Order: sequence, then C-alpha cells, then structure tokens
Amino acid sequence: MSITWLTRGYVALIALISLGSLVYVYIAPPQSLQKTRDGVPYFTPQVAHPETGEALDLGELIRHFRGD
Repeated sequence: MSITWLTRGYVALIALISLGSLVYVYIAPPQSLQKTRDGVPYFTPQVAHPETGEALDLGELIRHFRGD
C-alpha cells in the first residue's frame, strides 16, 4: 500500500518540477529562444541559396522576399 503512495508522490513531484520548468522558460526565455522583429530566432543556422547553394543568413533571405 505504501509503494502506491510513494509512486504517486514521485509522479506528482516530477509533474510539478516539469510544470515549474515550463513556466520559468515561458516567463524568462533564454536568449536562444528570443526572436527578431521578423520572427527569426537569434541563433538560426544559415540556409542554402536555392540557385547557387551559397550559405545565406536567414534574415537576409527574409528581407529579400519581403522586398526590403
């Protein structure tokens, strides 16, 4: 009988820790999750140019298709 309560307590503790971690990341997101005004995360890898295969910054690609 006590094993059942220990298991439930363990599951509840893990659920609270997980929920607390998610709330913390939502309230104070790390730098890697923040975005520019265009919606691009700061630490995004470069993308390949469709025609030349050259590595481009994703922000540059967005500005090109937006017409800036």
